[in-house]
Amino acid sequence: MDFFARQDQARKKTKLLVFYFVVAVVLIITLVYFVALVGFSYATVQHHQHNYDGESLPLSLWNLKVFLAAVFGTLAVVFLGSAWKTSQLSGGGGVVAEQMGGRLVSQGTADADERKLLNVVEEMSIAAGVPMPQVYVLDREEGINAFAAGHSPSDAAIGVTRGCIQMLSRDELQGVIGHEFSHILNGDMRLNLRLLGIIFGILCLATIGRILLYARSSNSRDKNPLPLLGIALLIIGGIGVFFGRLIQSAVSRQREFLADASSVQFTRNPGGLSGALQKIGRYSYGSKLESAHAPDMCHMFFSNGLGDPLFNLMATHPPIPDRIRAIDEAWDGKFPALKPEQFETVKRAVLSELKPSPLPGIMRNVGIVLAGTEAVEGERTLPPIIRSQNVLPNVGNLTPLHLKYAEQLRDALPENLKAAAREPLGAVALIYALLLSSDEKLRAAQIAGLAQRVPTDISEKSAALFPDVVQTAAHARLPLVNLALGALRNLTSEQFTQFSQTLQWLAGSDGKIKLFEFVLQKIIRRHLASKFGTDRSLTVQFYTLKPLVPDCVLLLSALAHVGSTDDGEIQKAFSAGVPYLRAPAGAELELLPETQCGVDKISVALDRLAVAAPIIKKNLLAACVQVVGADGVIQEAEAELLRAVADTLDCPMPPMLDEN
Repeated sequence: MDFFARQDQARKKTKLLVFYFVVAVVLIITLVYFVALVGFSYATVQHHQHNYDGESLPLSLWNLKVFLAAVFGTLAVVFLGSAWKTSQLSGGGGVVAEQMGGRLVSQGTADADERKLLNVVEEMSIAAGVPMPQVYVLDREEGINAFAAGHSPSDAAIGVTRGCIQMLSRDELQGVIGHEFSHILNGDMRLNLRLLGIIFGILCLATIGRILLYARSSNSRDKNPLPLLGIALLIIGGIGVFFGRLIQSAVSRQREFLADASSVQFTRNPGGLSGALQKIGRYSYGSKLESAHAPDMCHMFFSNGLGDPLFNLMATHPPIPDRIRAIDEAWDGKFPALKPEQFETVKRAVLSELKPSPLPGIMRNVGIVLAGTEAVEGERTLPPIIRSQNVLPNVGNLTPLHLKYAEQLRDALPENLKAAAREPLGAVALIYALLLSSDEKLRAAQIAGLAQRVPTDISEKSAALFPDVVQTAAHARLPLVNLALGALRNLTSEQFTQFSQTLQWLAGSDGKIKLFEFVLQKIIRRHLASKFGTDRSLTVQFYTLKPLVPDCVLLLSALAHVGSTDDGEIQKAFSAGVPYLRAPAGAELELLPETQCGVDKISVALDRLAVAAPIIKKNLLAACVQVVGADGVIQEAEAELLRAVADTLDCPMPPMLDEN
């Protein structure tokens, strides 16, 4: 199953979730109706007997007024509760992490465990081609657990318990983080947040019941029916909780198996994830969570944080032994208790893992990071070769080579660039440096213009970073941007406004905006949109290609013009991509002249294409790959442009690796 099929599956799961929710609400309305009917009938009988000397009153199971009151009252409570919770979670994964008691890990942390965690997350982010998530540590949680939360990779956060980073080796932690990145890439996070909002709405009935249970009338001699109603609502709320847990279980269990399998695929190291799961079984705290919010959020975690459920049907996670056997057939089925000396072994391993290691021969396979760096001694430097047929299958998918590439790339990047990417204003200066011209005269004018628009320390830092930026190979620039995005989320609104305006000025300061510069701006604005109040819809709006044909033609034409200046080659490249669109018969698929491929038009086209169905995006990206690689080989700069375009379409594309 490829990335696009998994996205479709996630959307189908959302529809299934809505179905379960509707069924649960209908059953709850029915129960509320009968409780309300009993209360109404009792009050009516009492009133009738008091006024009509005990004369009997015929009762009915149907009362339209009571039914409407039950329907609208229940819907109001459930939907208002869900809407409130959903609004509360709109801030992204960081909100969830903070509710769980998480602490944002500083990028400059000196703590060995936290440094190990950040290194693993950075490598996974580079390998996946997604922005660096915010990373939180749940300091008060001793159990081994983790979660990923957010609406999309743009606002994702990864939370890890203190027990997780202290008790797991680097390989085991990498297995857990790989599991969480699978949730990020497969669209599970957004599904989980929707589930959280829905379940909260159902739980509101129990909360109201608890309030009514303790209600007191102003006169203690009065007969107060509110506590009885409260008990009834508590019972109904309890039933709602049962349905909520069933929904959690139905949606999440199979996704956990898929995430485990994906993690093993990413790392090609089943021993890492298996070891983490075995330690949960062996550790006295297991994966238990102490937070009061754990029952609501248990479906989002790596492992069950609430202990074994009363019924297997309500388990949000498969049993640990089943998960281990699915990835490690050699496991003996035993969980011997961890000994104190094994804790010390893990701590010593953490310190040794943080020591820099020499770059192995893989660097010849993934390309030299610095443009001026010599090849590894004794190895022949070959022109980069990226085959077009190998590109699309890697969208949303990682391989061990991607992960190894990411580890080596992160280690080889200049320390001052990495340090800048990890700090908000440093990240701003780094992005500016990436857009500075290689022409010395023009660059001097750009730096002078920056000094008039931004604080002096930022313009000076951009100028200081430029020598290392210009020496950095093209394939290292998008990873730098993705690392910087994590820090850019911490800008204030005023800083972001200034940054956005300056970015637009800088990209056009040479009198023209190149396609890569434009797409880079698009990526940055898109990933920071939810943070700074310019959020866009993530809902699919186009299920057929027909209304999007002009947008596709515009994008393919722009890519064709970037690749060549020869009219014949441009037409050939465009024609190579057209069949892959699978456009409807009669659609106009003619190459547009370069004058009609302005960045303003491309911006509108990309916004429309970003809300197309996954299968449309798949065909469009296939067409883009054919245009860019019309000669059968994709050059390094073309590869990064293609990755940038894919990113704007919410299709994370890992680095394209050199076959040499």
